[in-house]
Amino acid sequence: MGCSSCGTNSNGKPSGCKSNGGCSSGGCNRLNVHDWLANLPFHDPESSCKVIEISFNQGSRKEFYRNTSLQTYTKGDLVAVEGVSGFDIGEINVTGEMVRLQMKKRGVDESSPELKKILRRANDMDIQKWKENKAREPEALIRARAISRQFKLEMKLCEVEIQADGRKATFFYTADDRVDFRELIKTYASEFKVKVEMKQIGARQESAKVGGIGSCGRELCCSTWLSDFKSVTTTIARYQNLSINQTKLSGQCGRLKCCLNYELDTYLDALQQFPDHCDILETQKGNAMLVKKDIFKNLMWYVLPDSSRQYPLNIEAVKRIKALNMKGTKVEELEVADVTTGGVKKEVEPQFVDVVGQISLRTLERNSQKKRQKERDQRDKNRPQPNQGQQANPQKNNSGQPKNQGNPQNQQKREPRDFRPKKKN
Repeated sequence: MGCSSCGTNSNGKPSGCKSNGGCSSGGCNRLNVHDWLANLPFHDPESSCKVIEISFNQGSRKEFYRNTSLQTYTKGDLVAVEGVSGFDIGEINVTGEMVRLQMKKRGVDESSPELKKILRRANDMDIQKWKENKAREPEALIRARAISRQFKLEMKLCEVEIQADGRKATFFYTADDRVDFRELIKTYASEFKVKVEMKQIGARQESAKVGGIGSCGRELCCSTWLSDFKSVTTTIARYQNLSINQTKLSGQCGRLKCCLNYELDTYLDALQQFPDHCDILETQKGNAMLVKKDIFKNLMWYVLPDSSRQYPLNIEAVKRIKALNMKGTKVEELEVADVTTGGVKKEVEPQFVDVVGQISLRTLERNSQKKRQKERDQRDKNRPQPNQGQQANPQKNNSGQPKNQGNPQNQQKREPRDFRPKKKN
């Protein structure tokens, strides 16, 4: 997800800010957070937040670190932080009072002693070593997948993240059941010469790391801004009157789409004005069953037992019919509402006749003959009529003479050819 100034030119290099994908706006960083409190002045510097949010691996992982020095950092700066028996390099994502909101959102205590510290600003040697270890990650992922196949473990490796100093490697994997990878860790440690950490993630976290384009045409929400994954069930789709189609409701992770939760609160608020216990309405033609609710037009659609037609009813009409049913009265017909205006209109049920066996081949032939005769009459009508005093049969040219006149070759009659086989001598 990049800003408008990071577009590539014909040479394949980013144009605009010329920072090669690391612009100060943070648009090139996944799960980017805009610090809208950055330009607001705070009079008490002692009460300002000393914790900084730092992102790793282009925003796929974020953590909070304490700034114990008096040095100030801005968004996009590369800093060296405490790692496992070494250091790691991350990018400054959010500073100031905005960090407190982020910590409150994730349930992290600002005074927790478990928060690691920021060591220093990253120098050229740190950045060079960090880039060298990052270049090893694709090859390490291929080798790690081959080793896991040898152990025949029911797991899938998604990503390998190596620490900036190369002393630790984190292997992200997905699995349906519990996996015993004790022997696998020993093999990884001896193969890559690093301290190994195995971390299990879900299918949604995997798609967030891989990224992609959704069915809406935009980048995946999980790989751009969505960090809290809530459970999504088919009940949410039923509230929104969506067809339970697994292929359409599932995302690239194979789970139900997270965007089904976006409009759920709006639908729940709109459904409060609809009456309850109105799934069945008693009529003289039978019990009408509720099919769907339209919150935009405040209509409820019903279906009669002997008909596949859907009848839209207003909320007031449904309440009136339900009140009559509670008294033991069955209505004669449903008060069908006009879908365009919302008013009530009375429609007559069409009388259908059983016409099975009435159509025969002779009726079809008769219709085709009438159609051909009509086309023939239309063709004769459009044909131009000859002028009076002239013969219709001989065709004349512009000079008034027949076409064949003046050409003796055309006037000669051709003799019929003899196609009979000749007798042999």
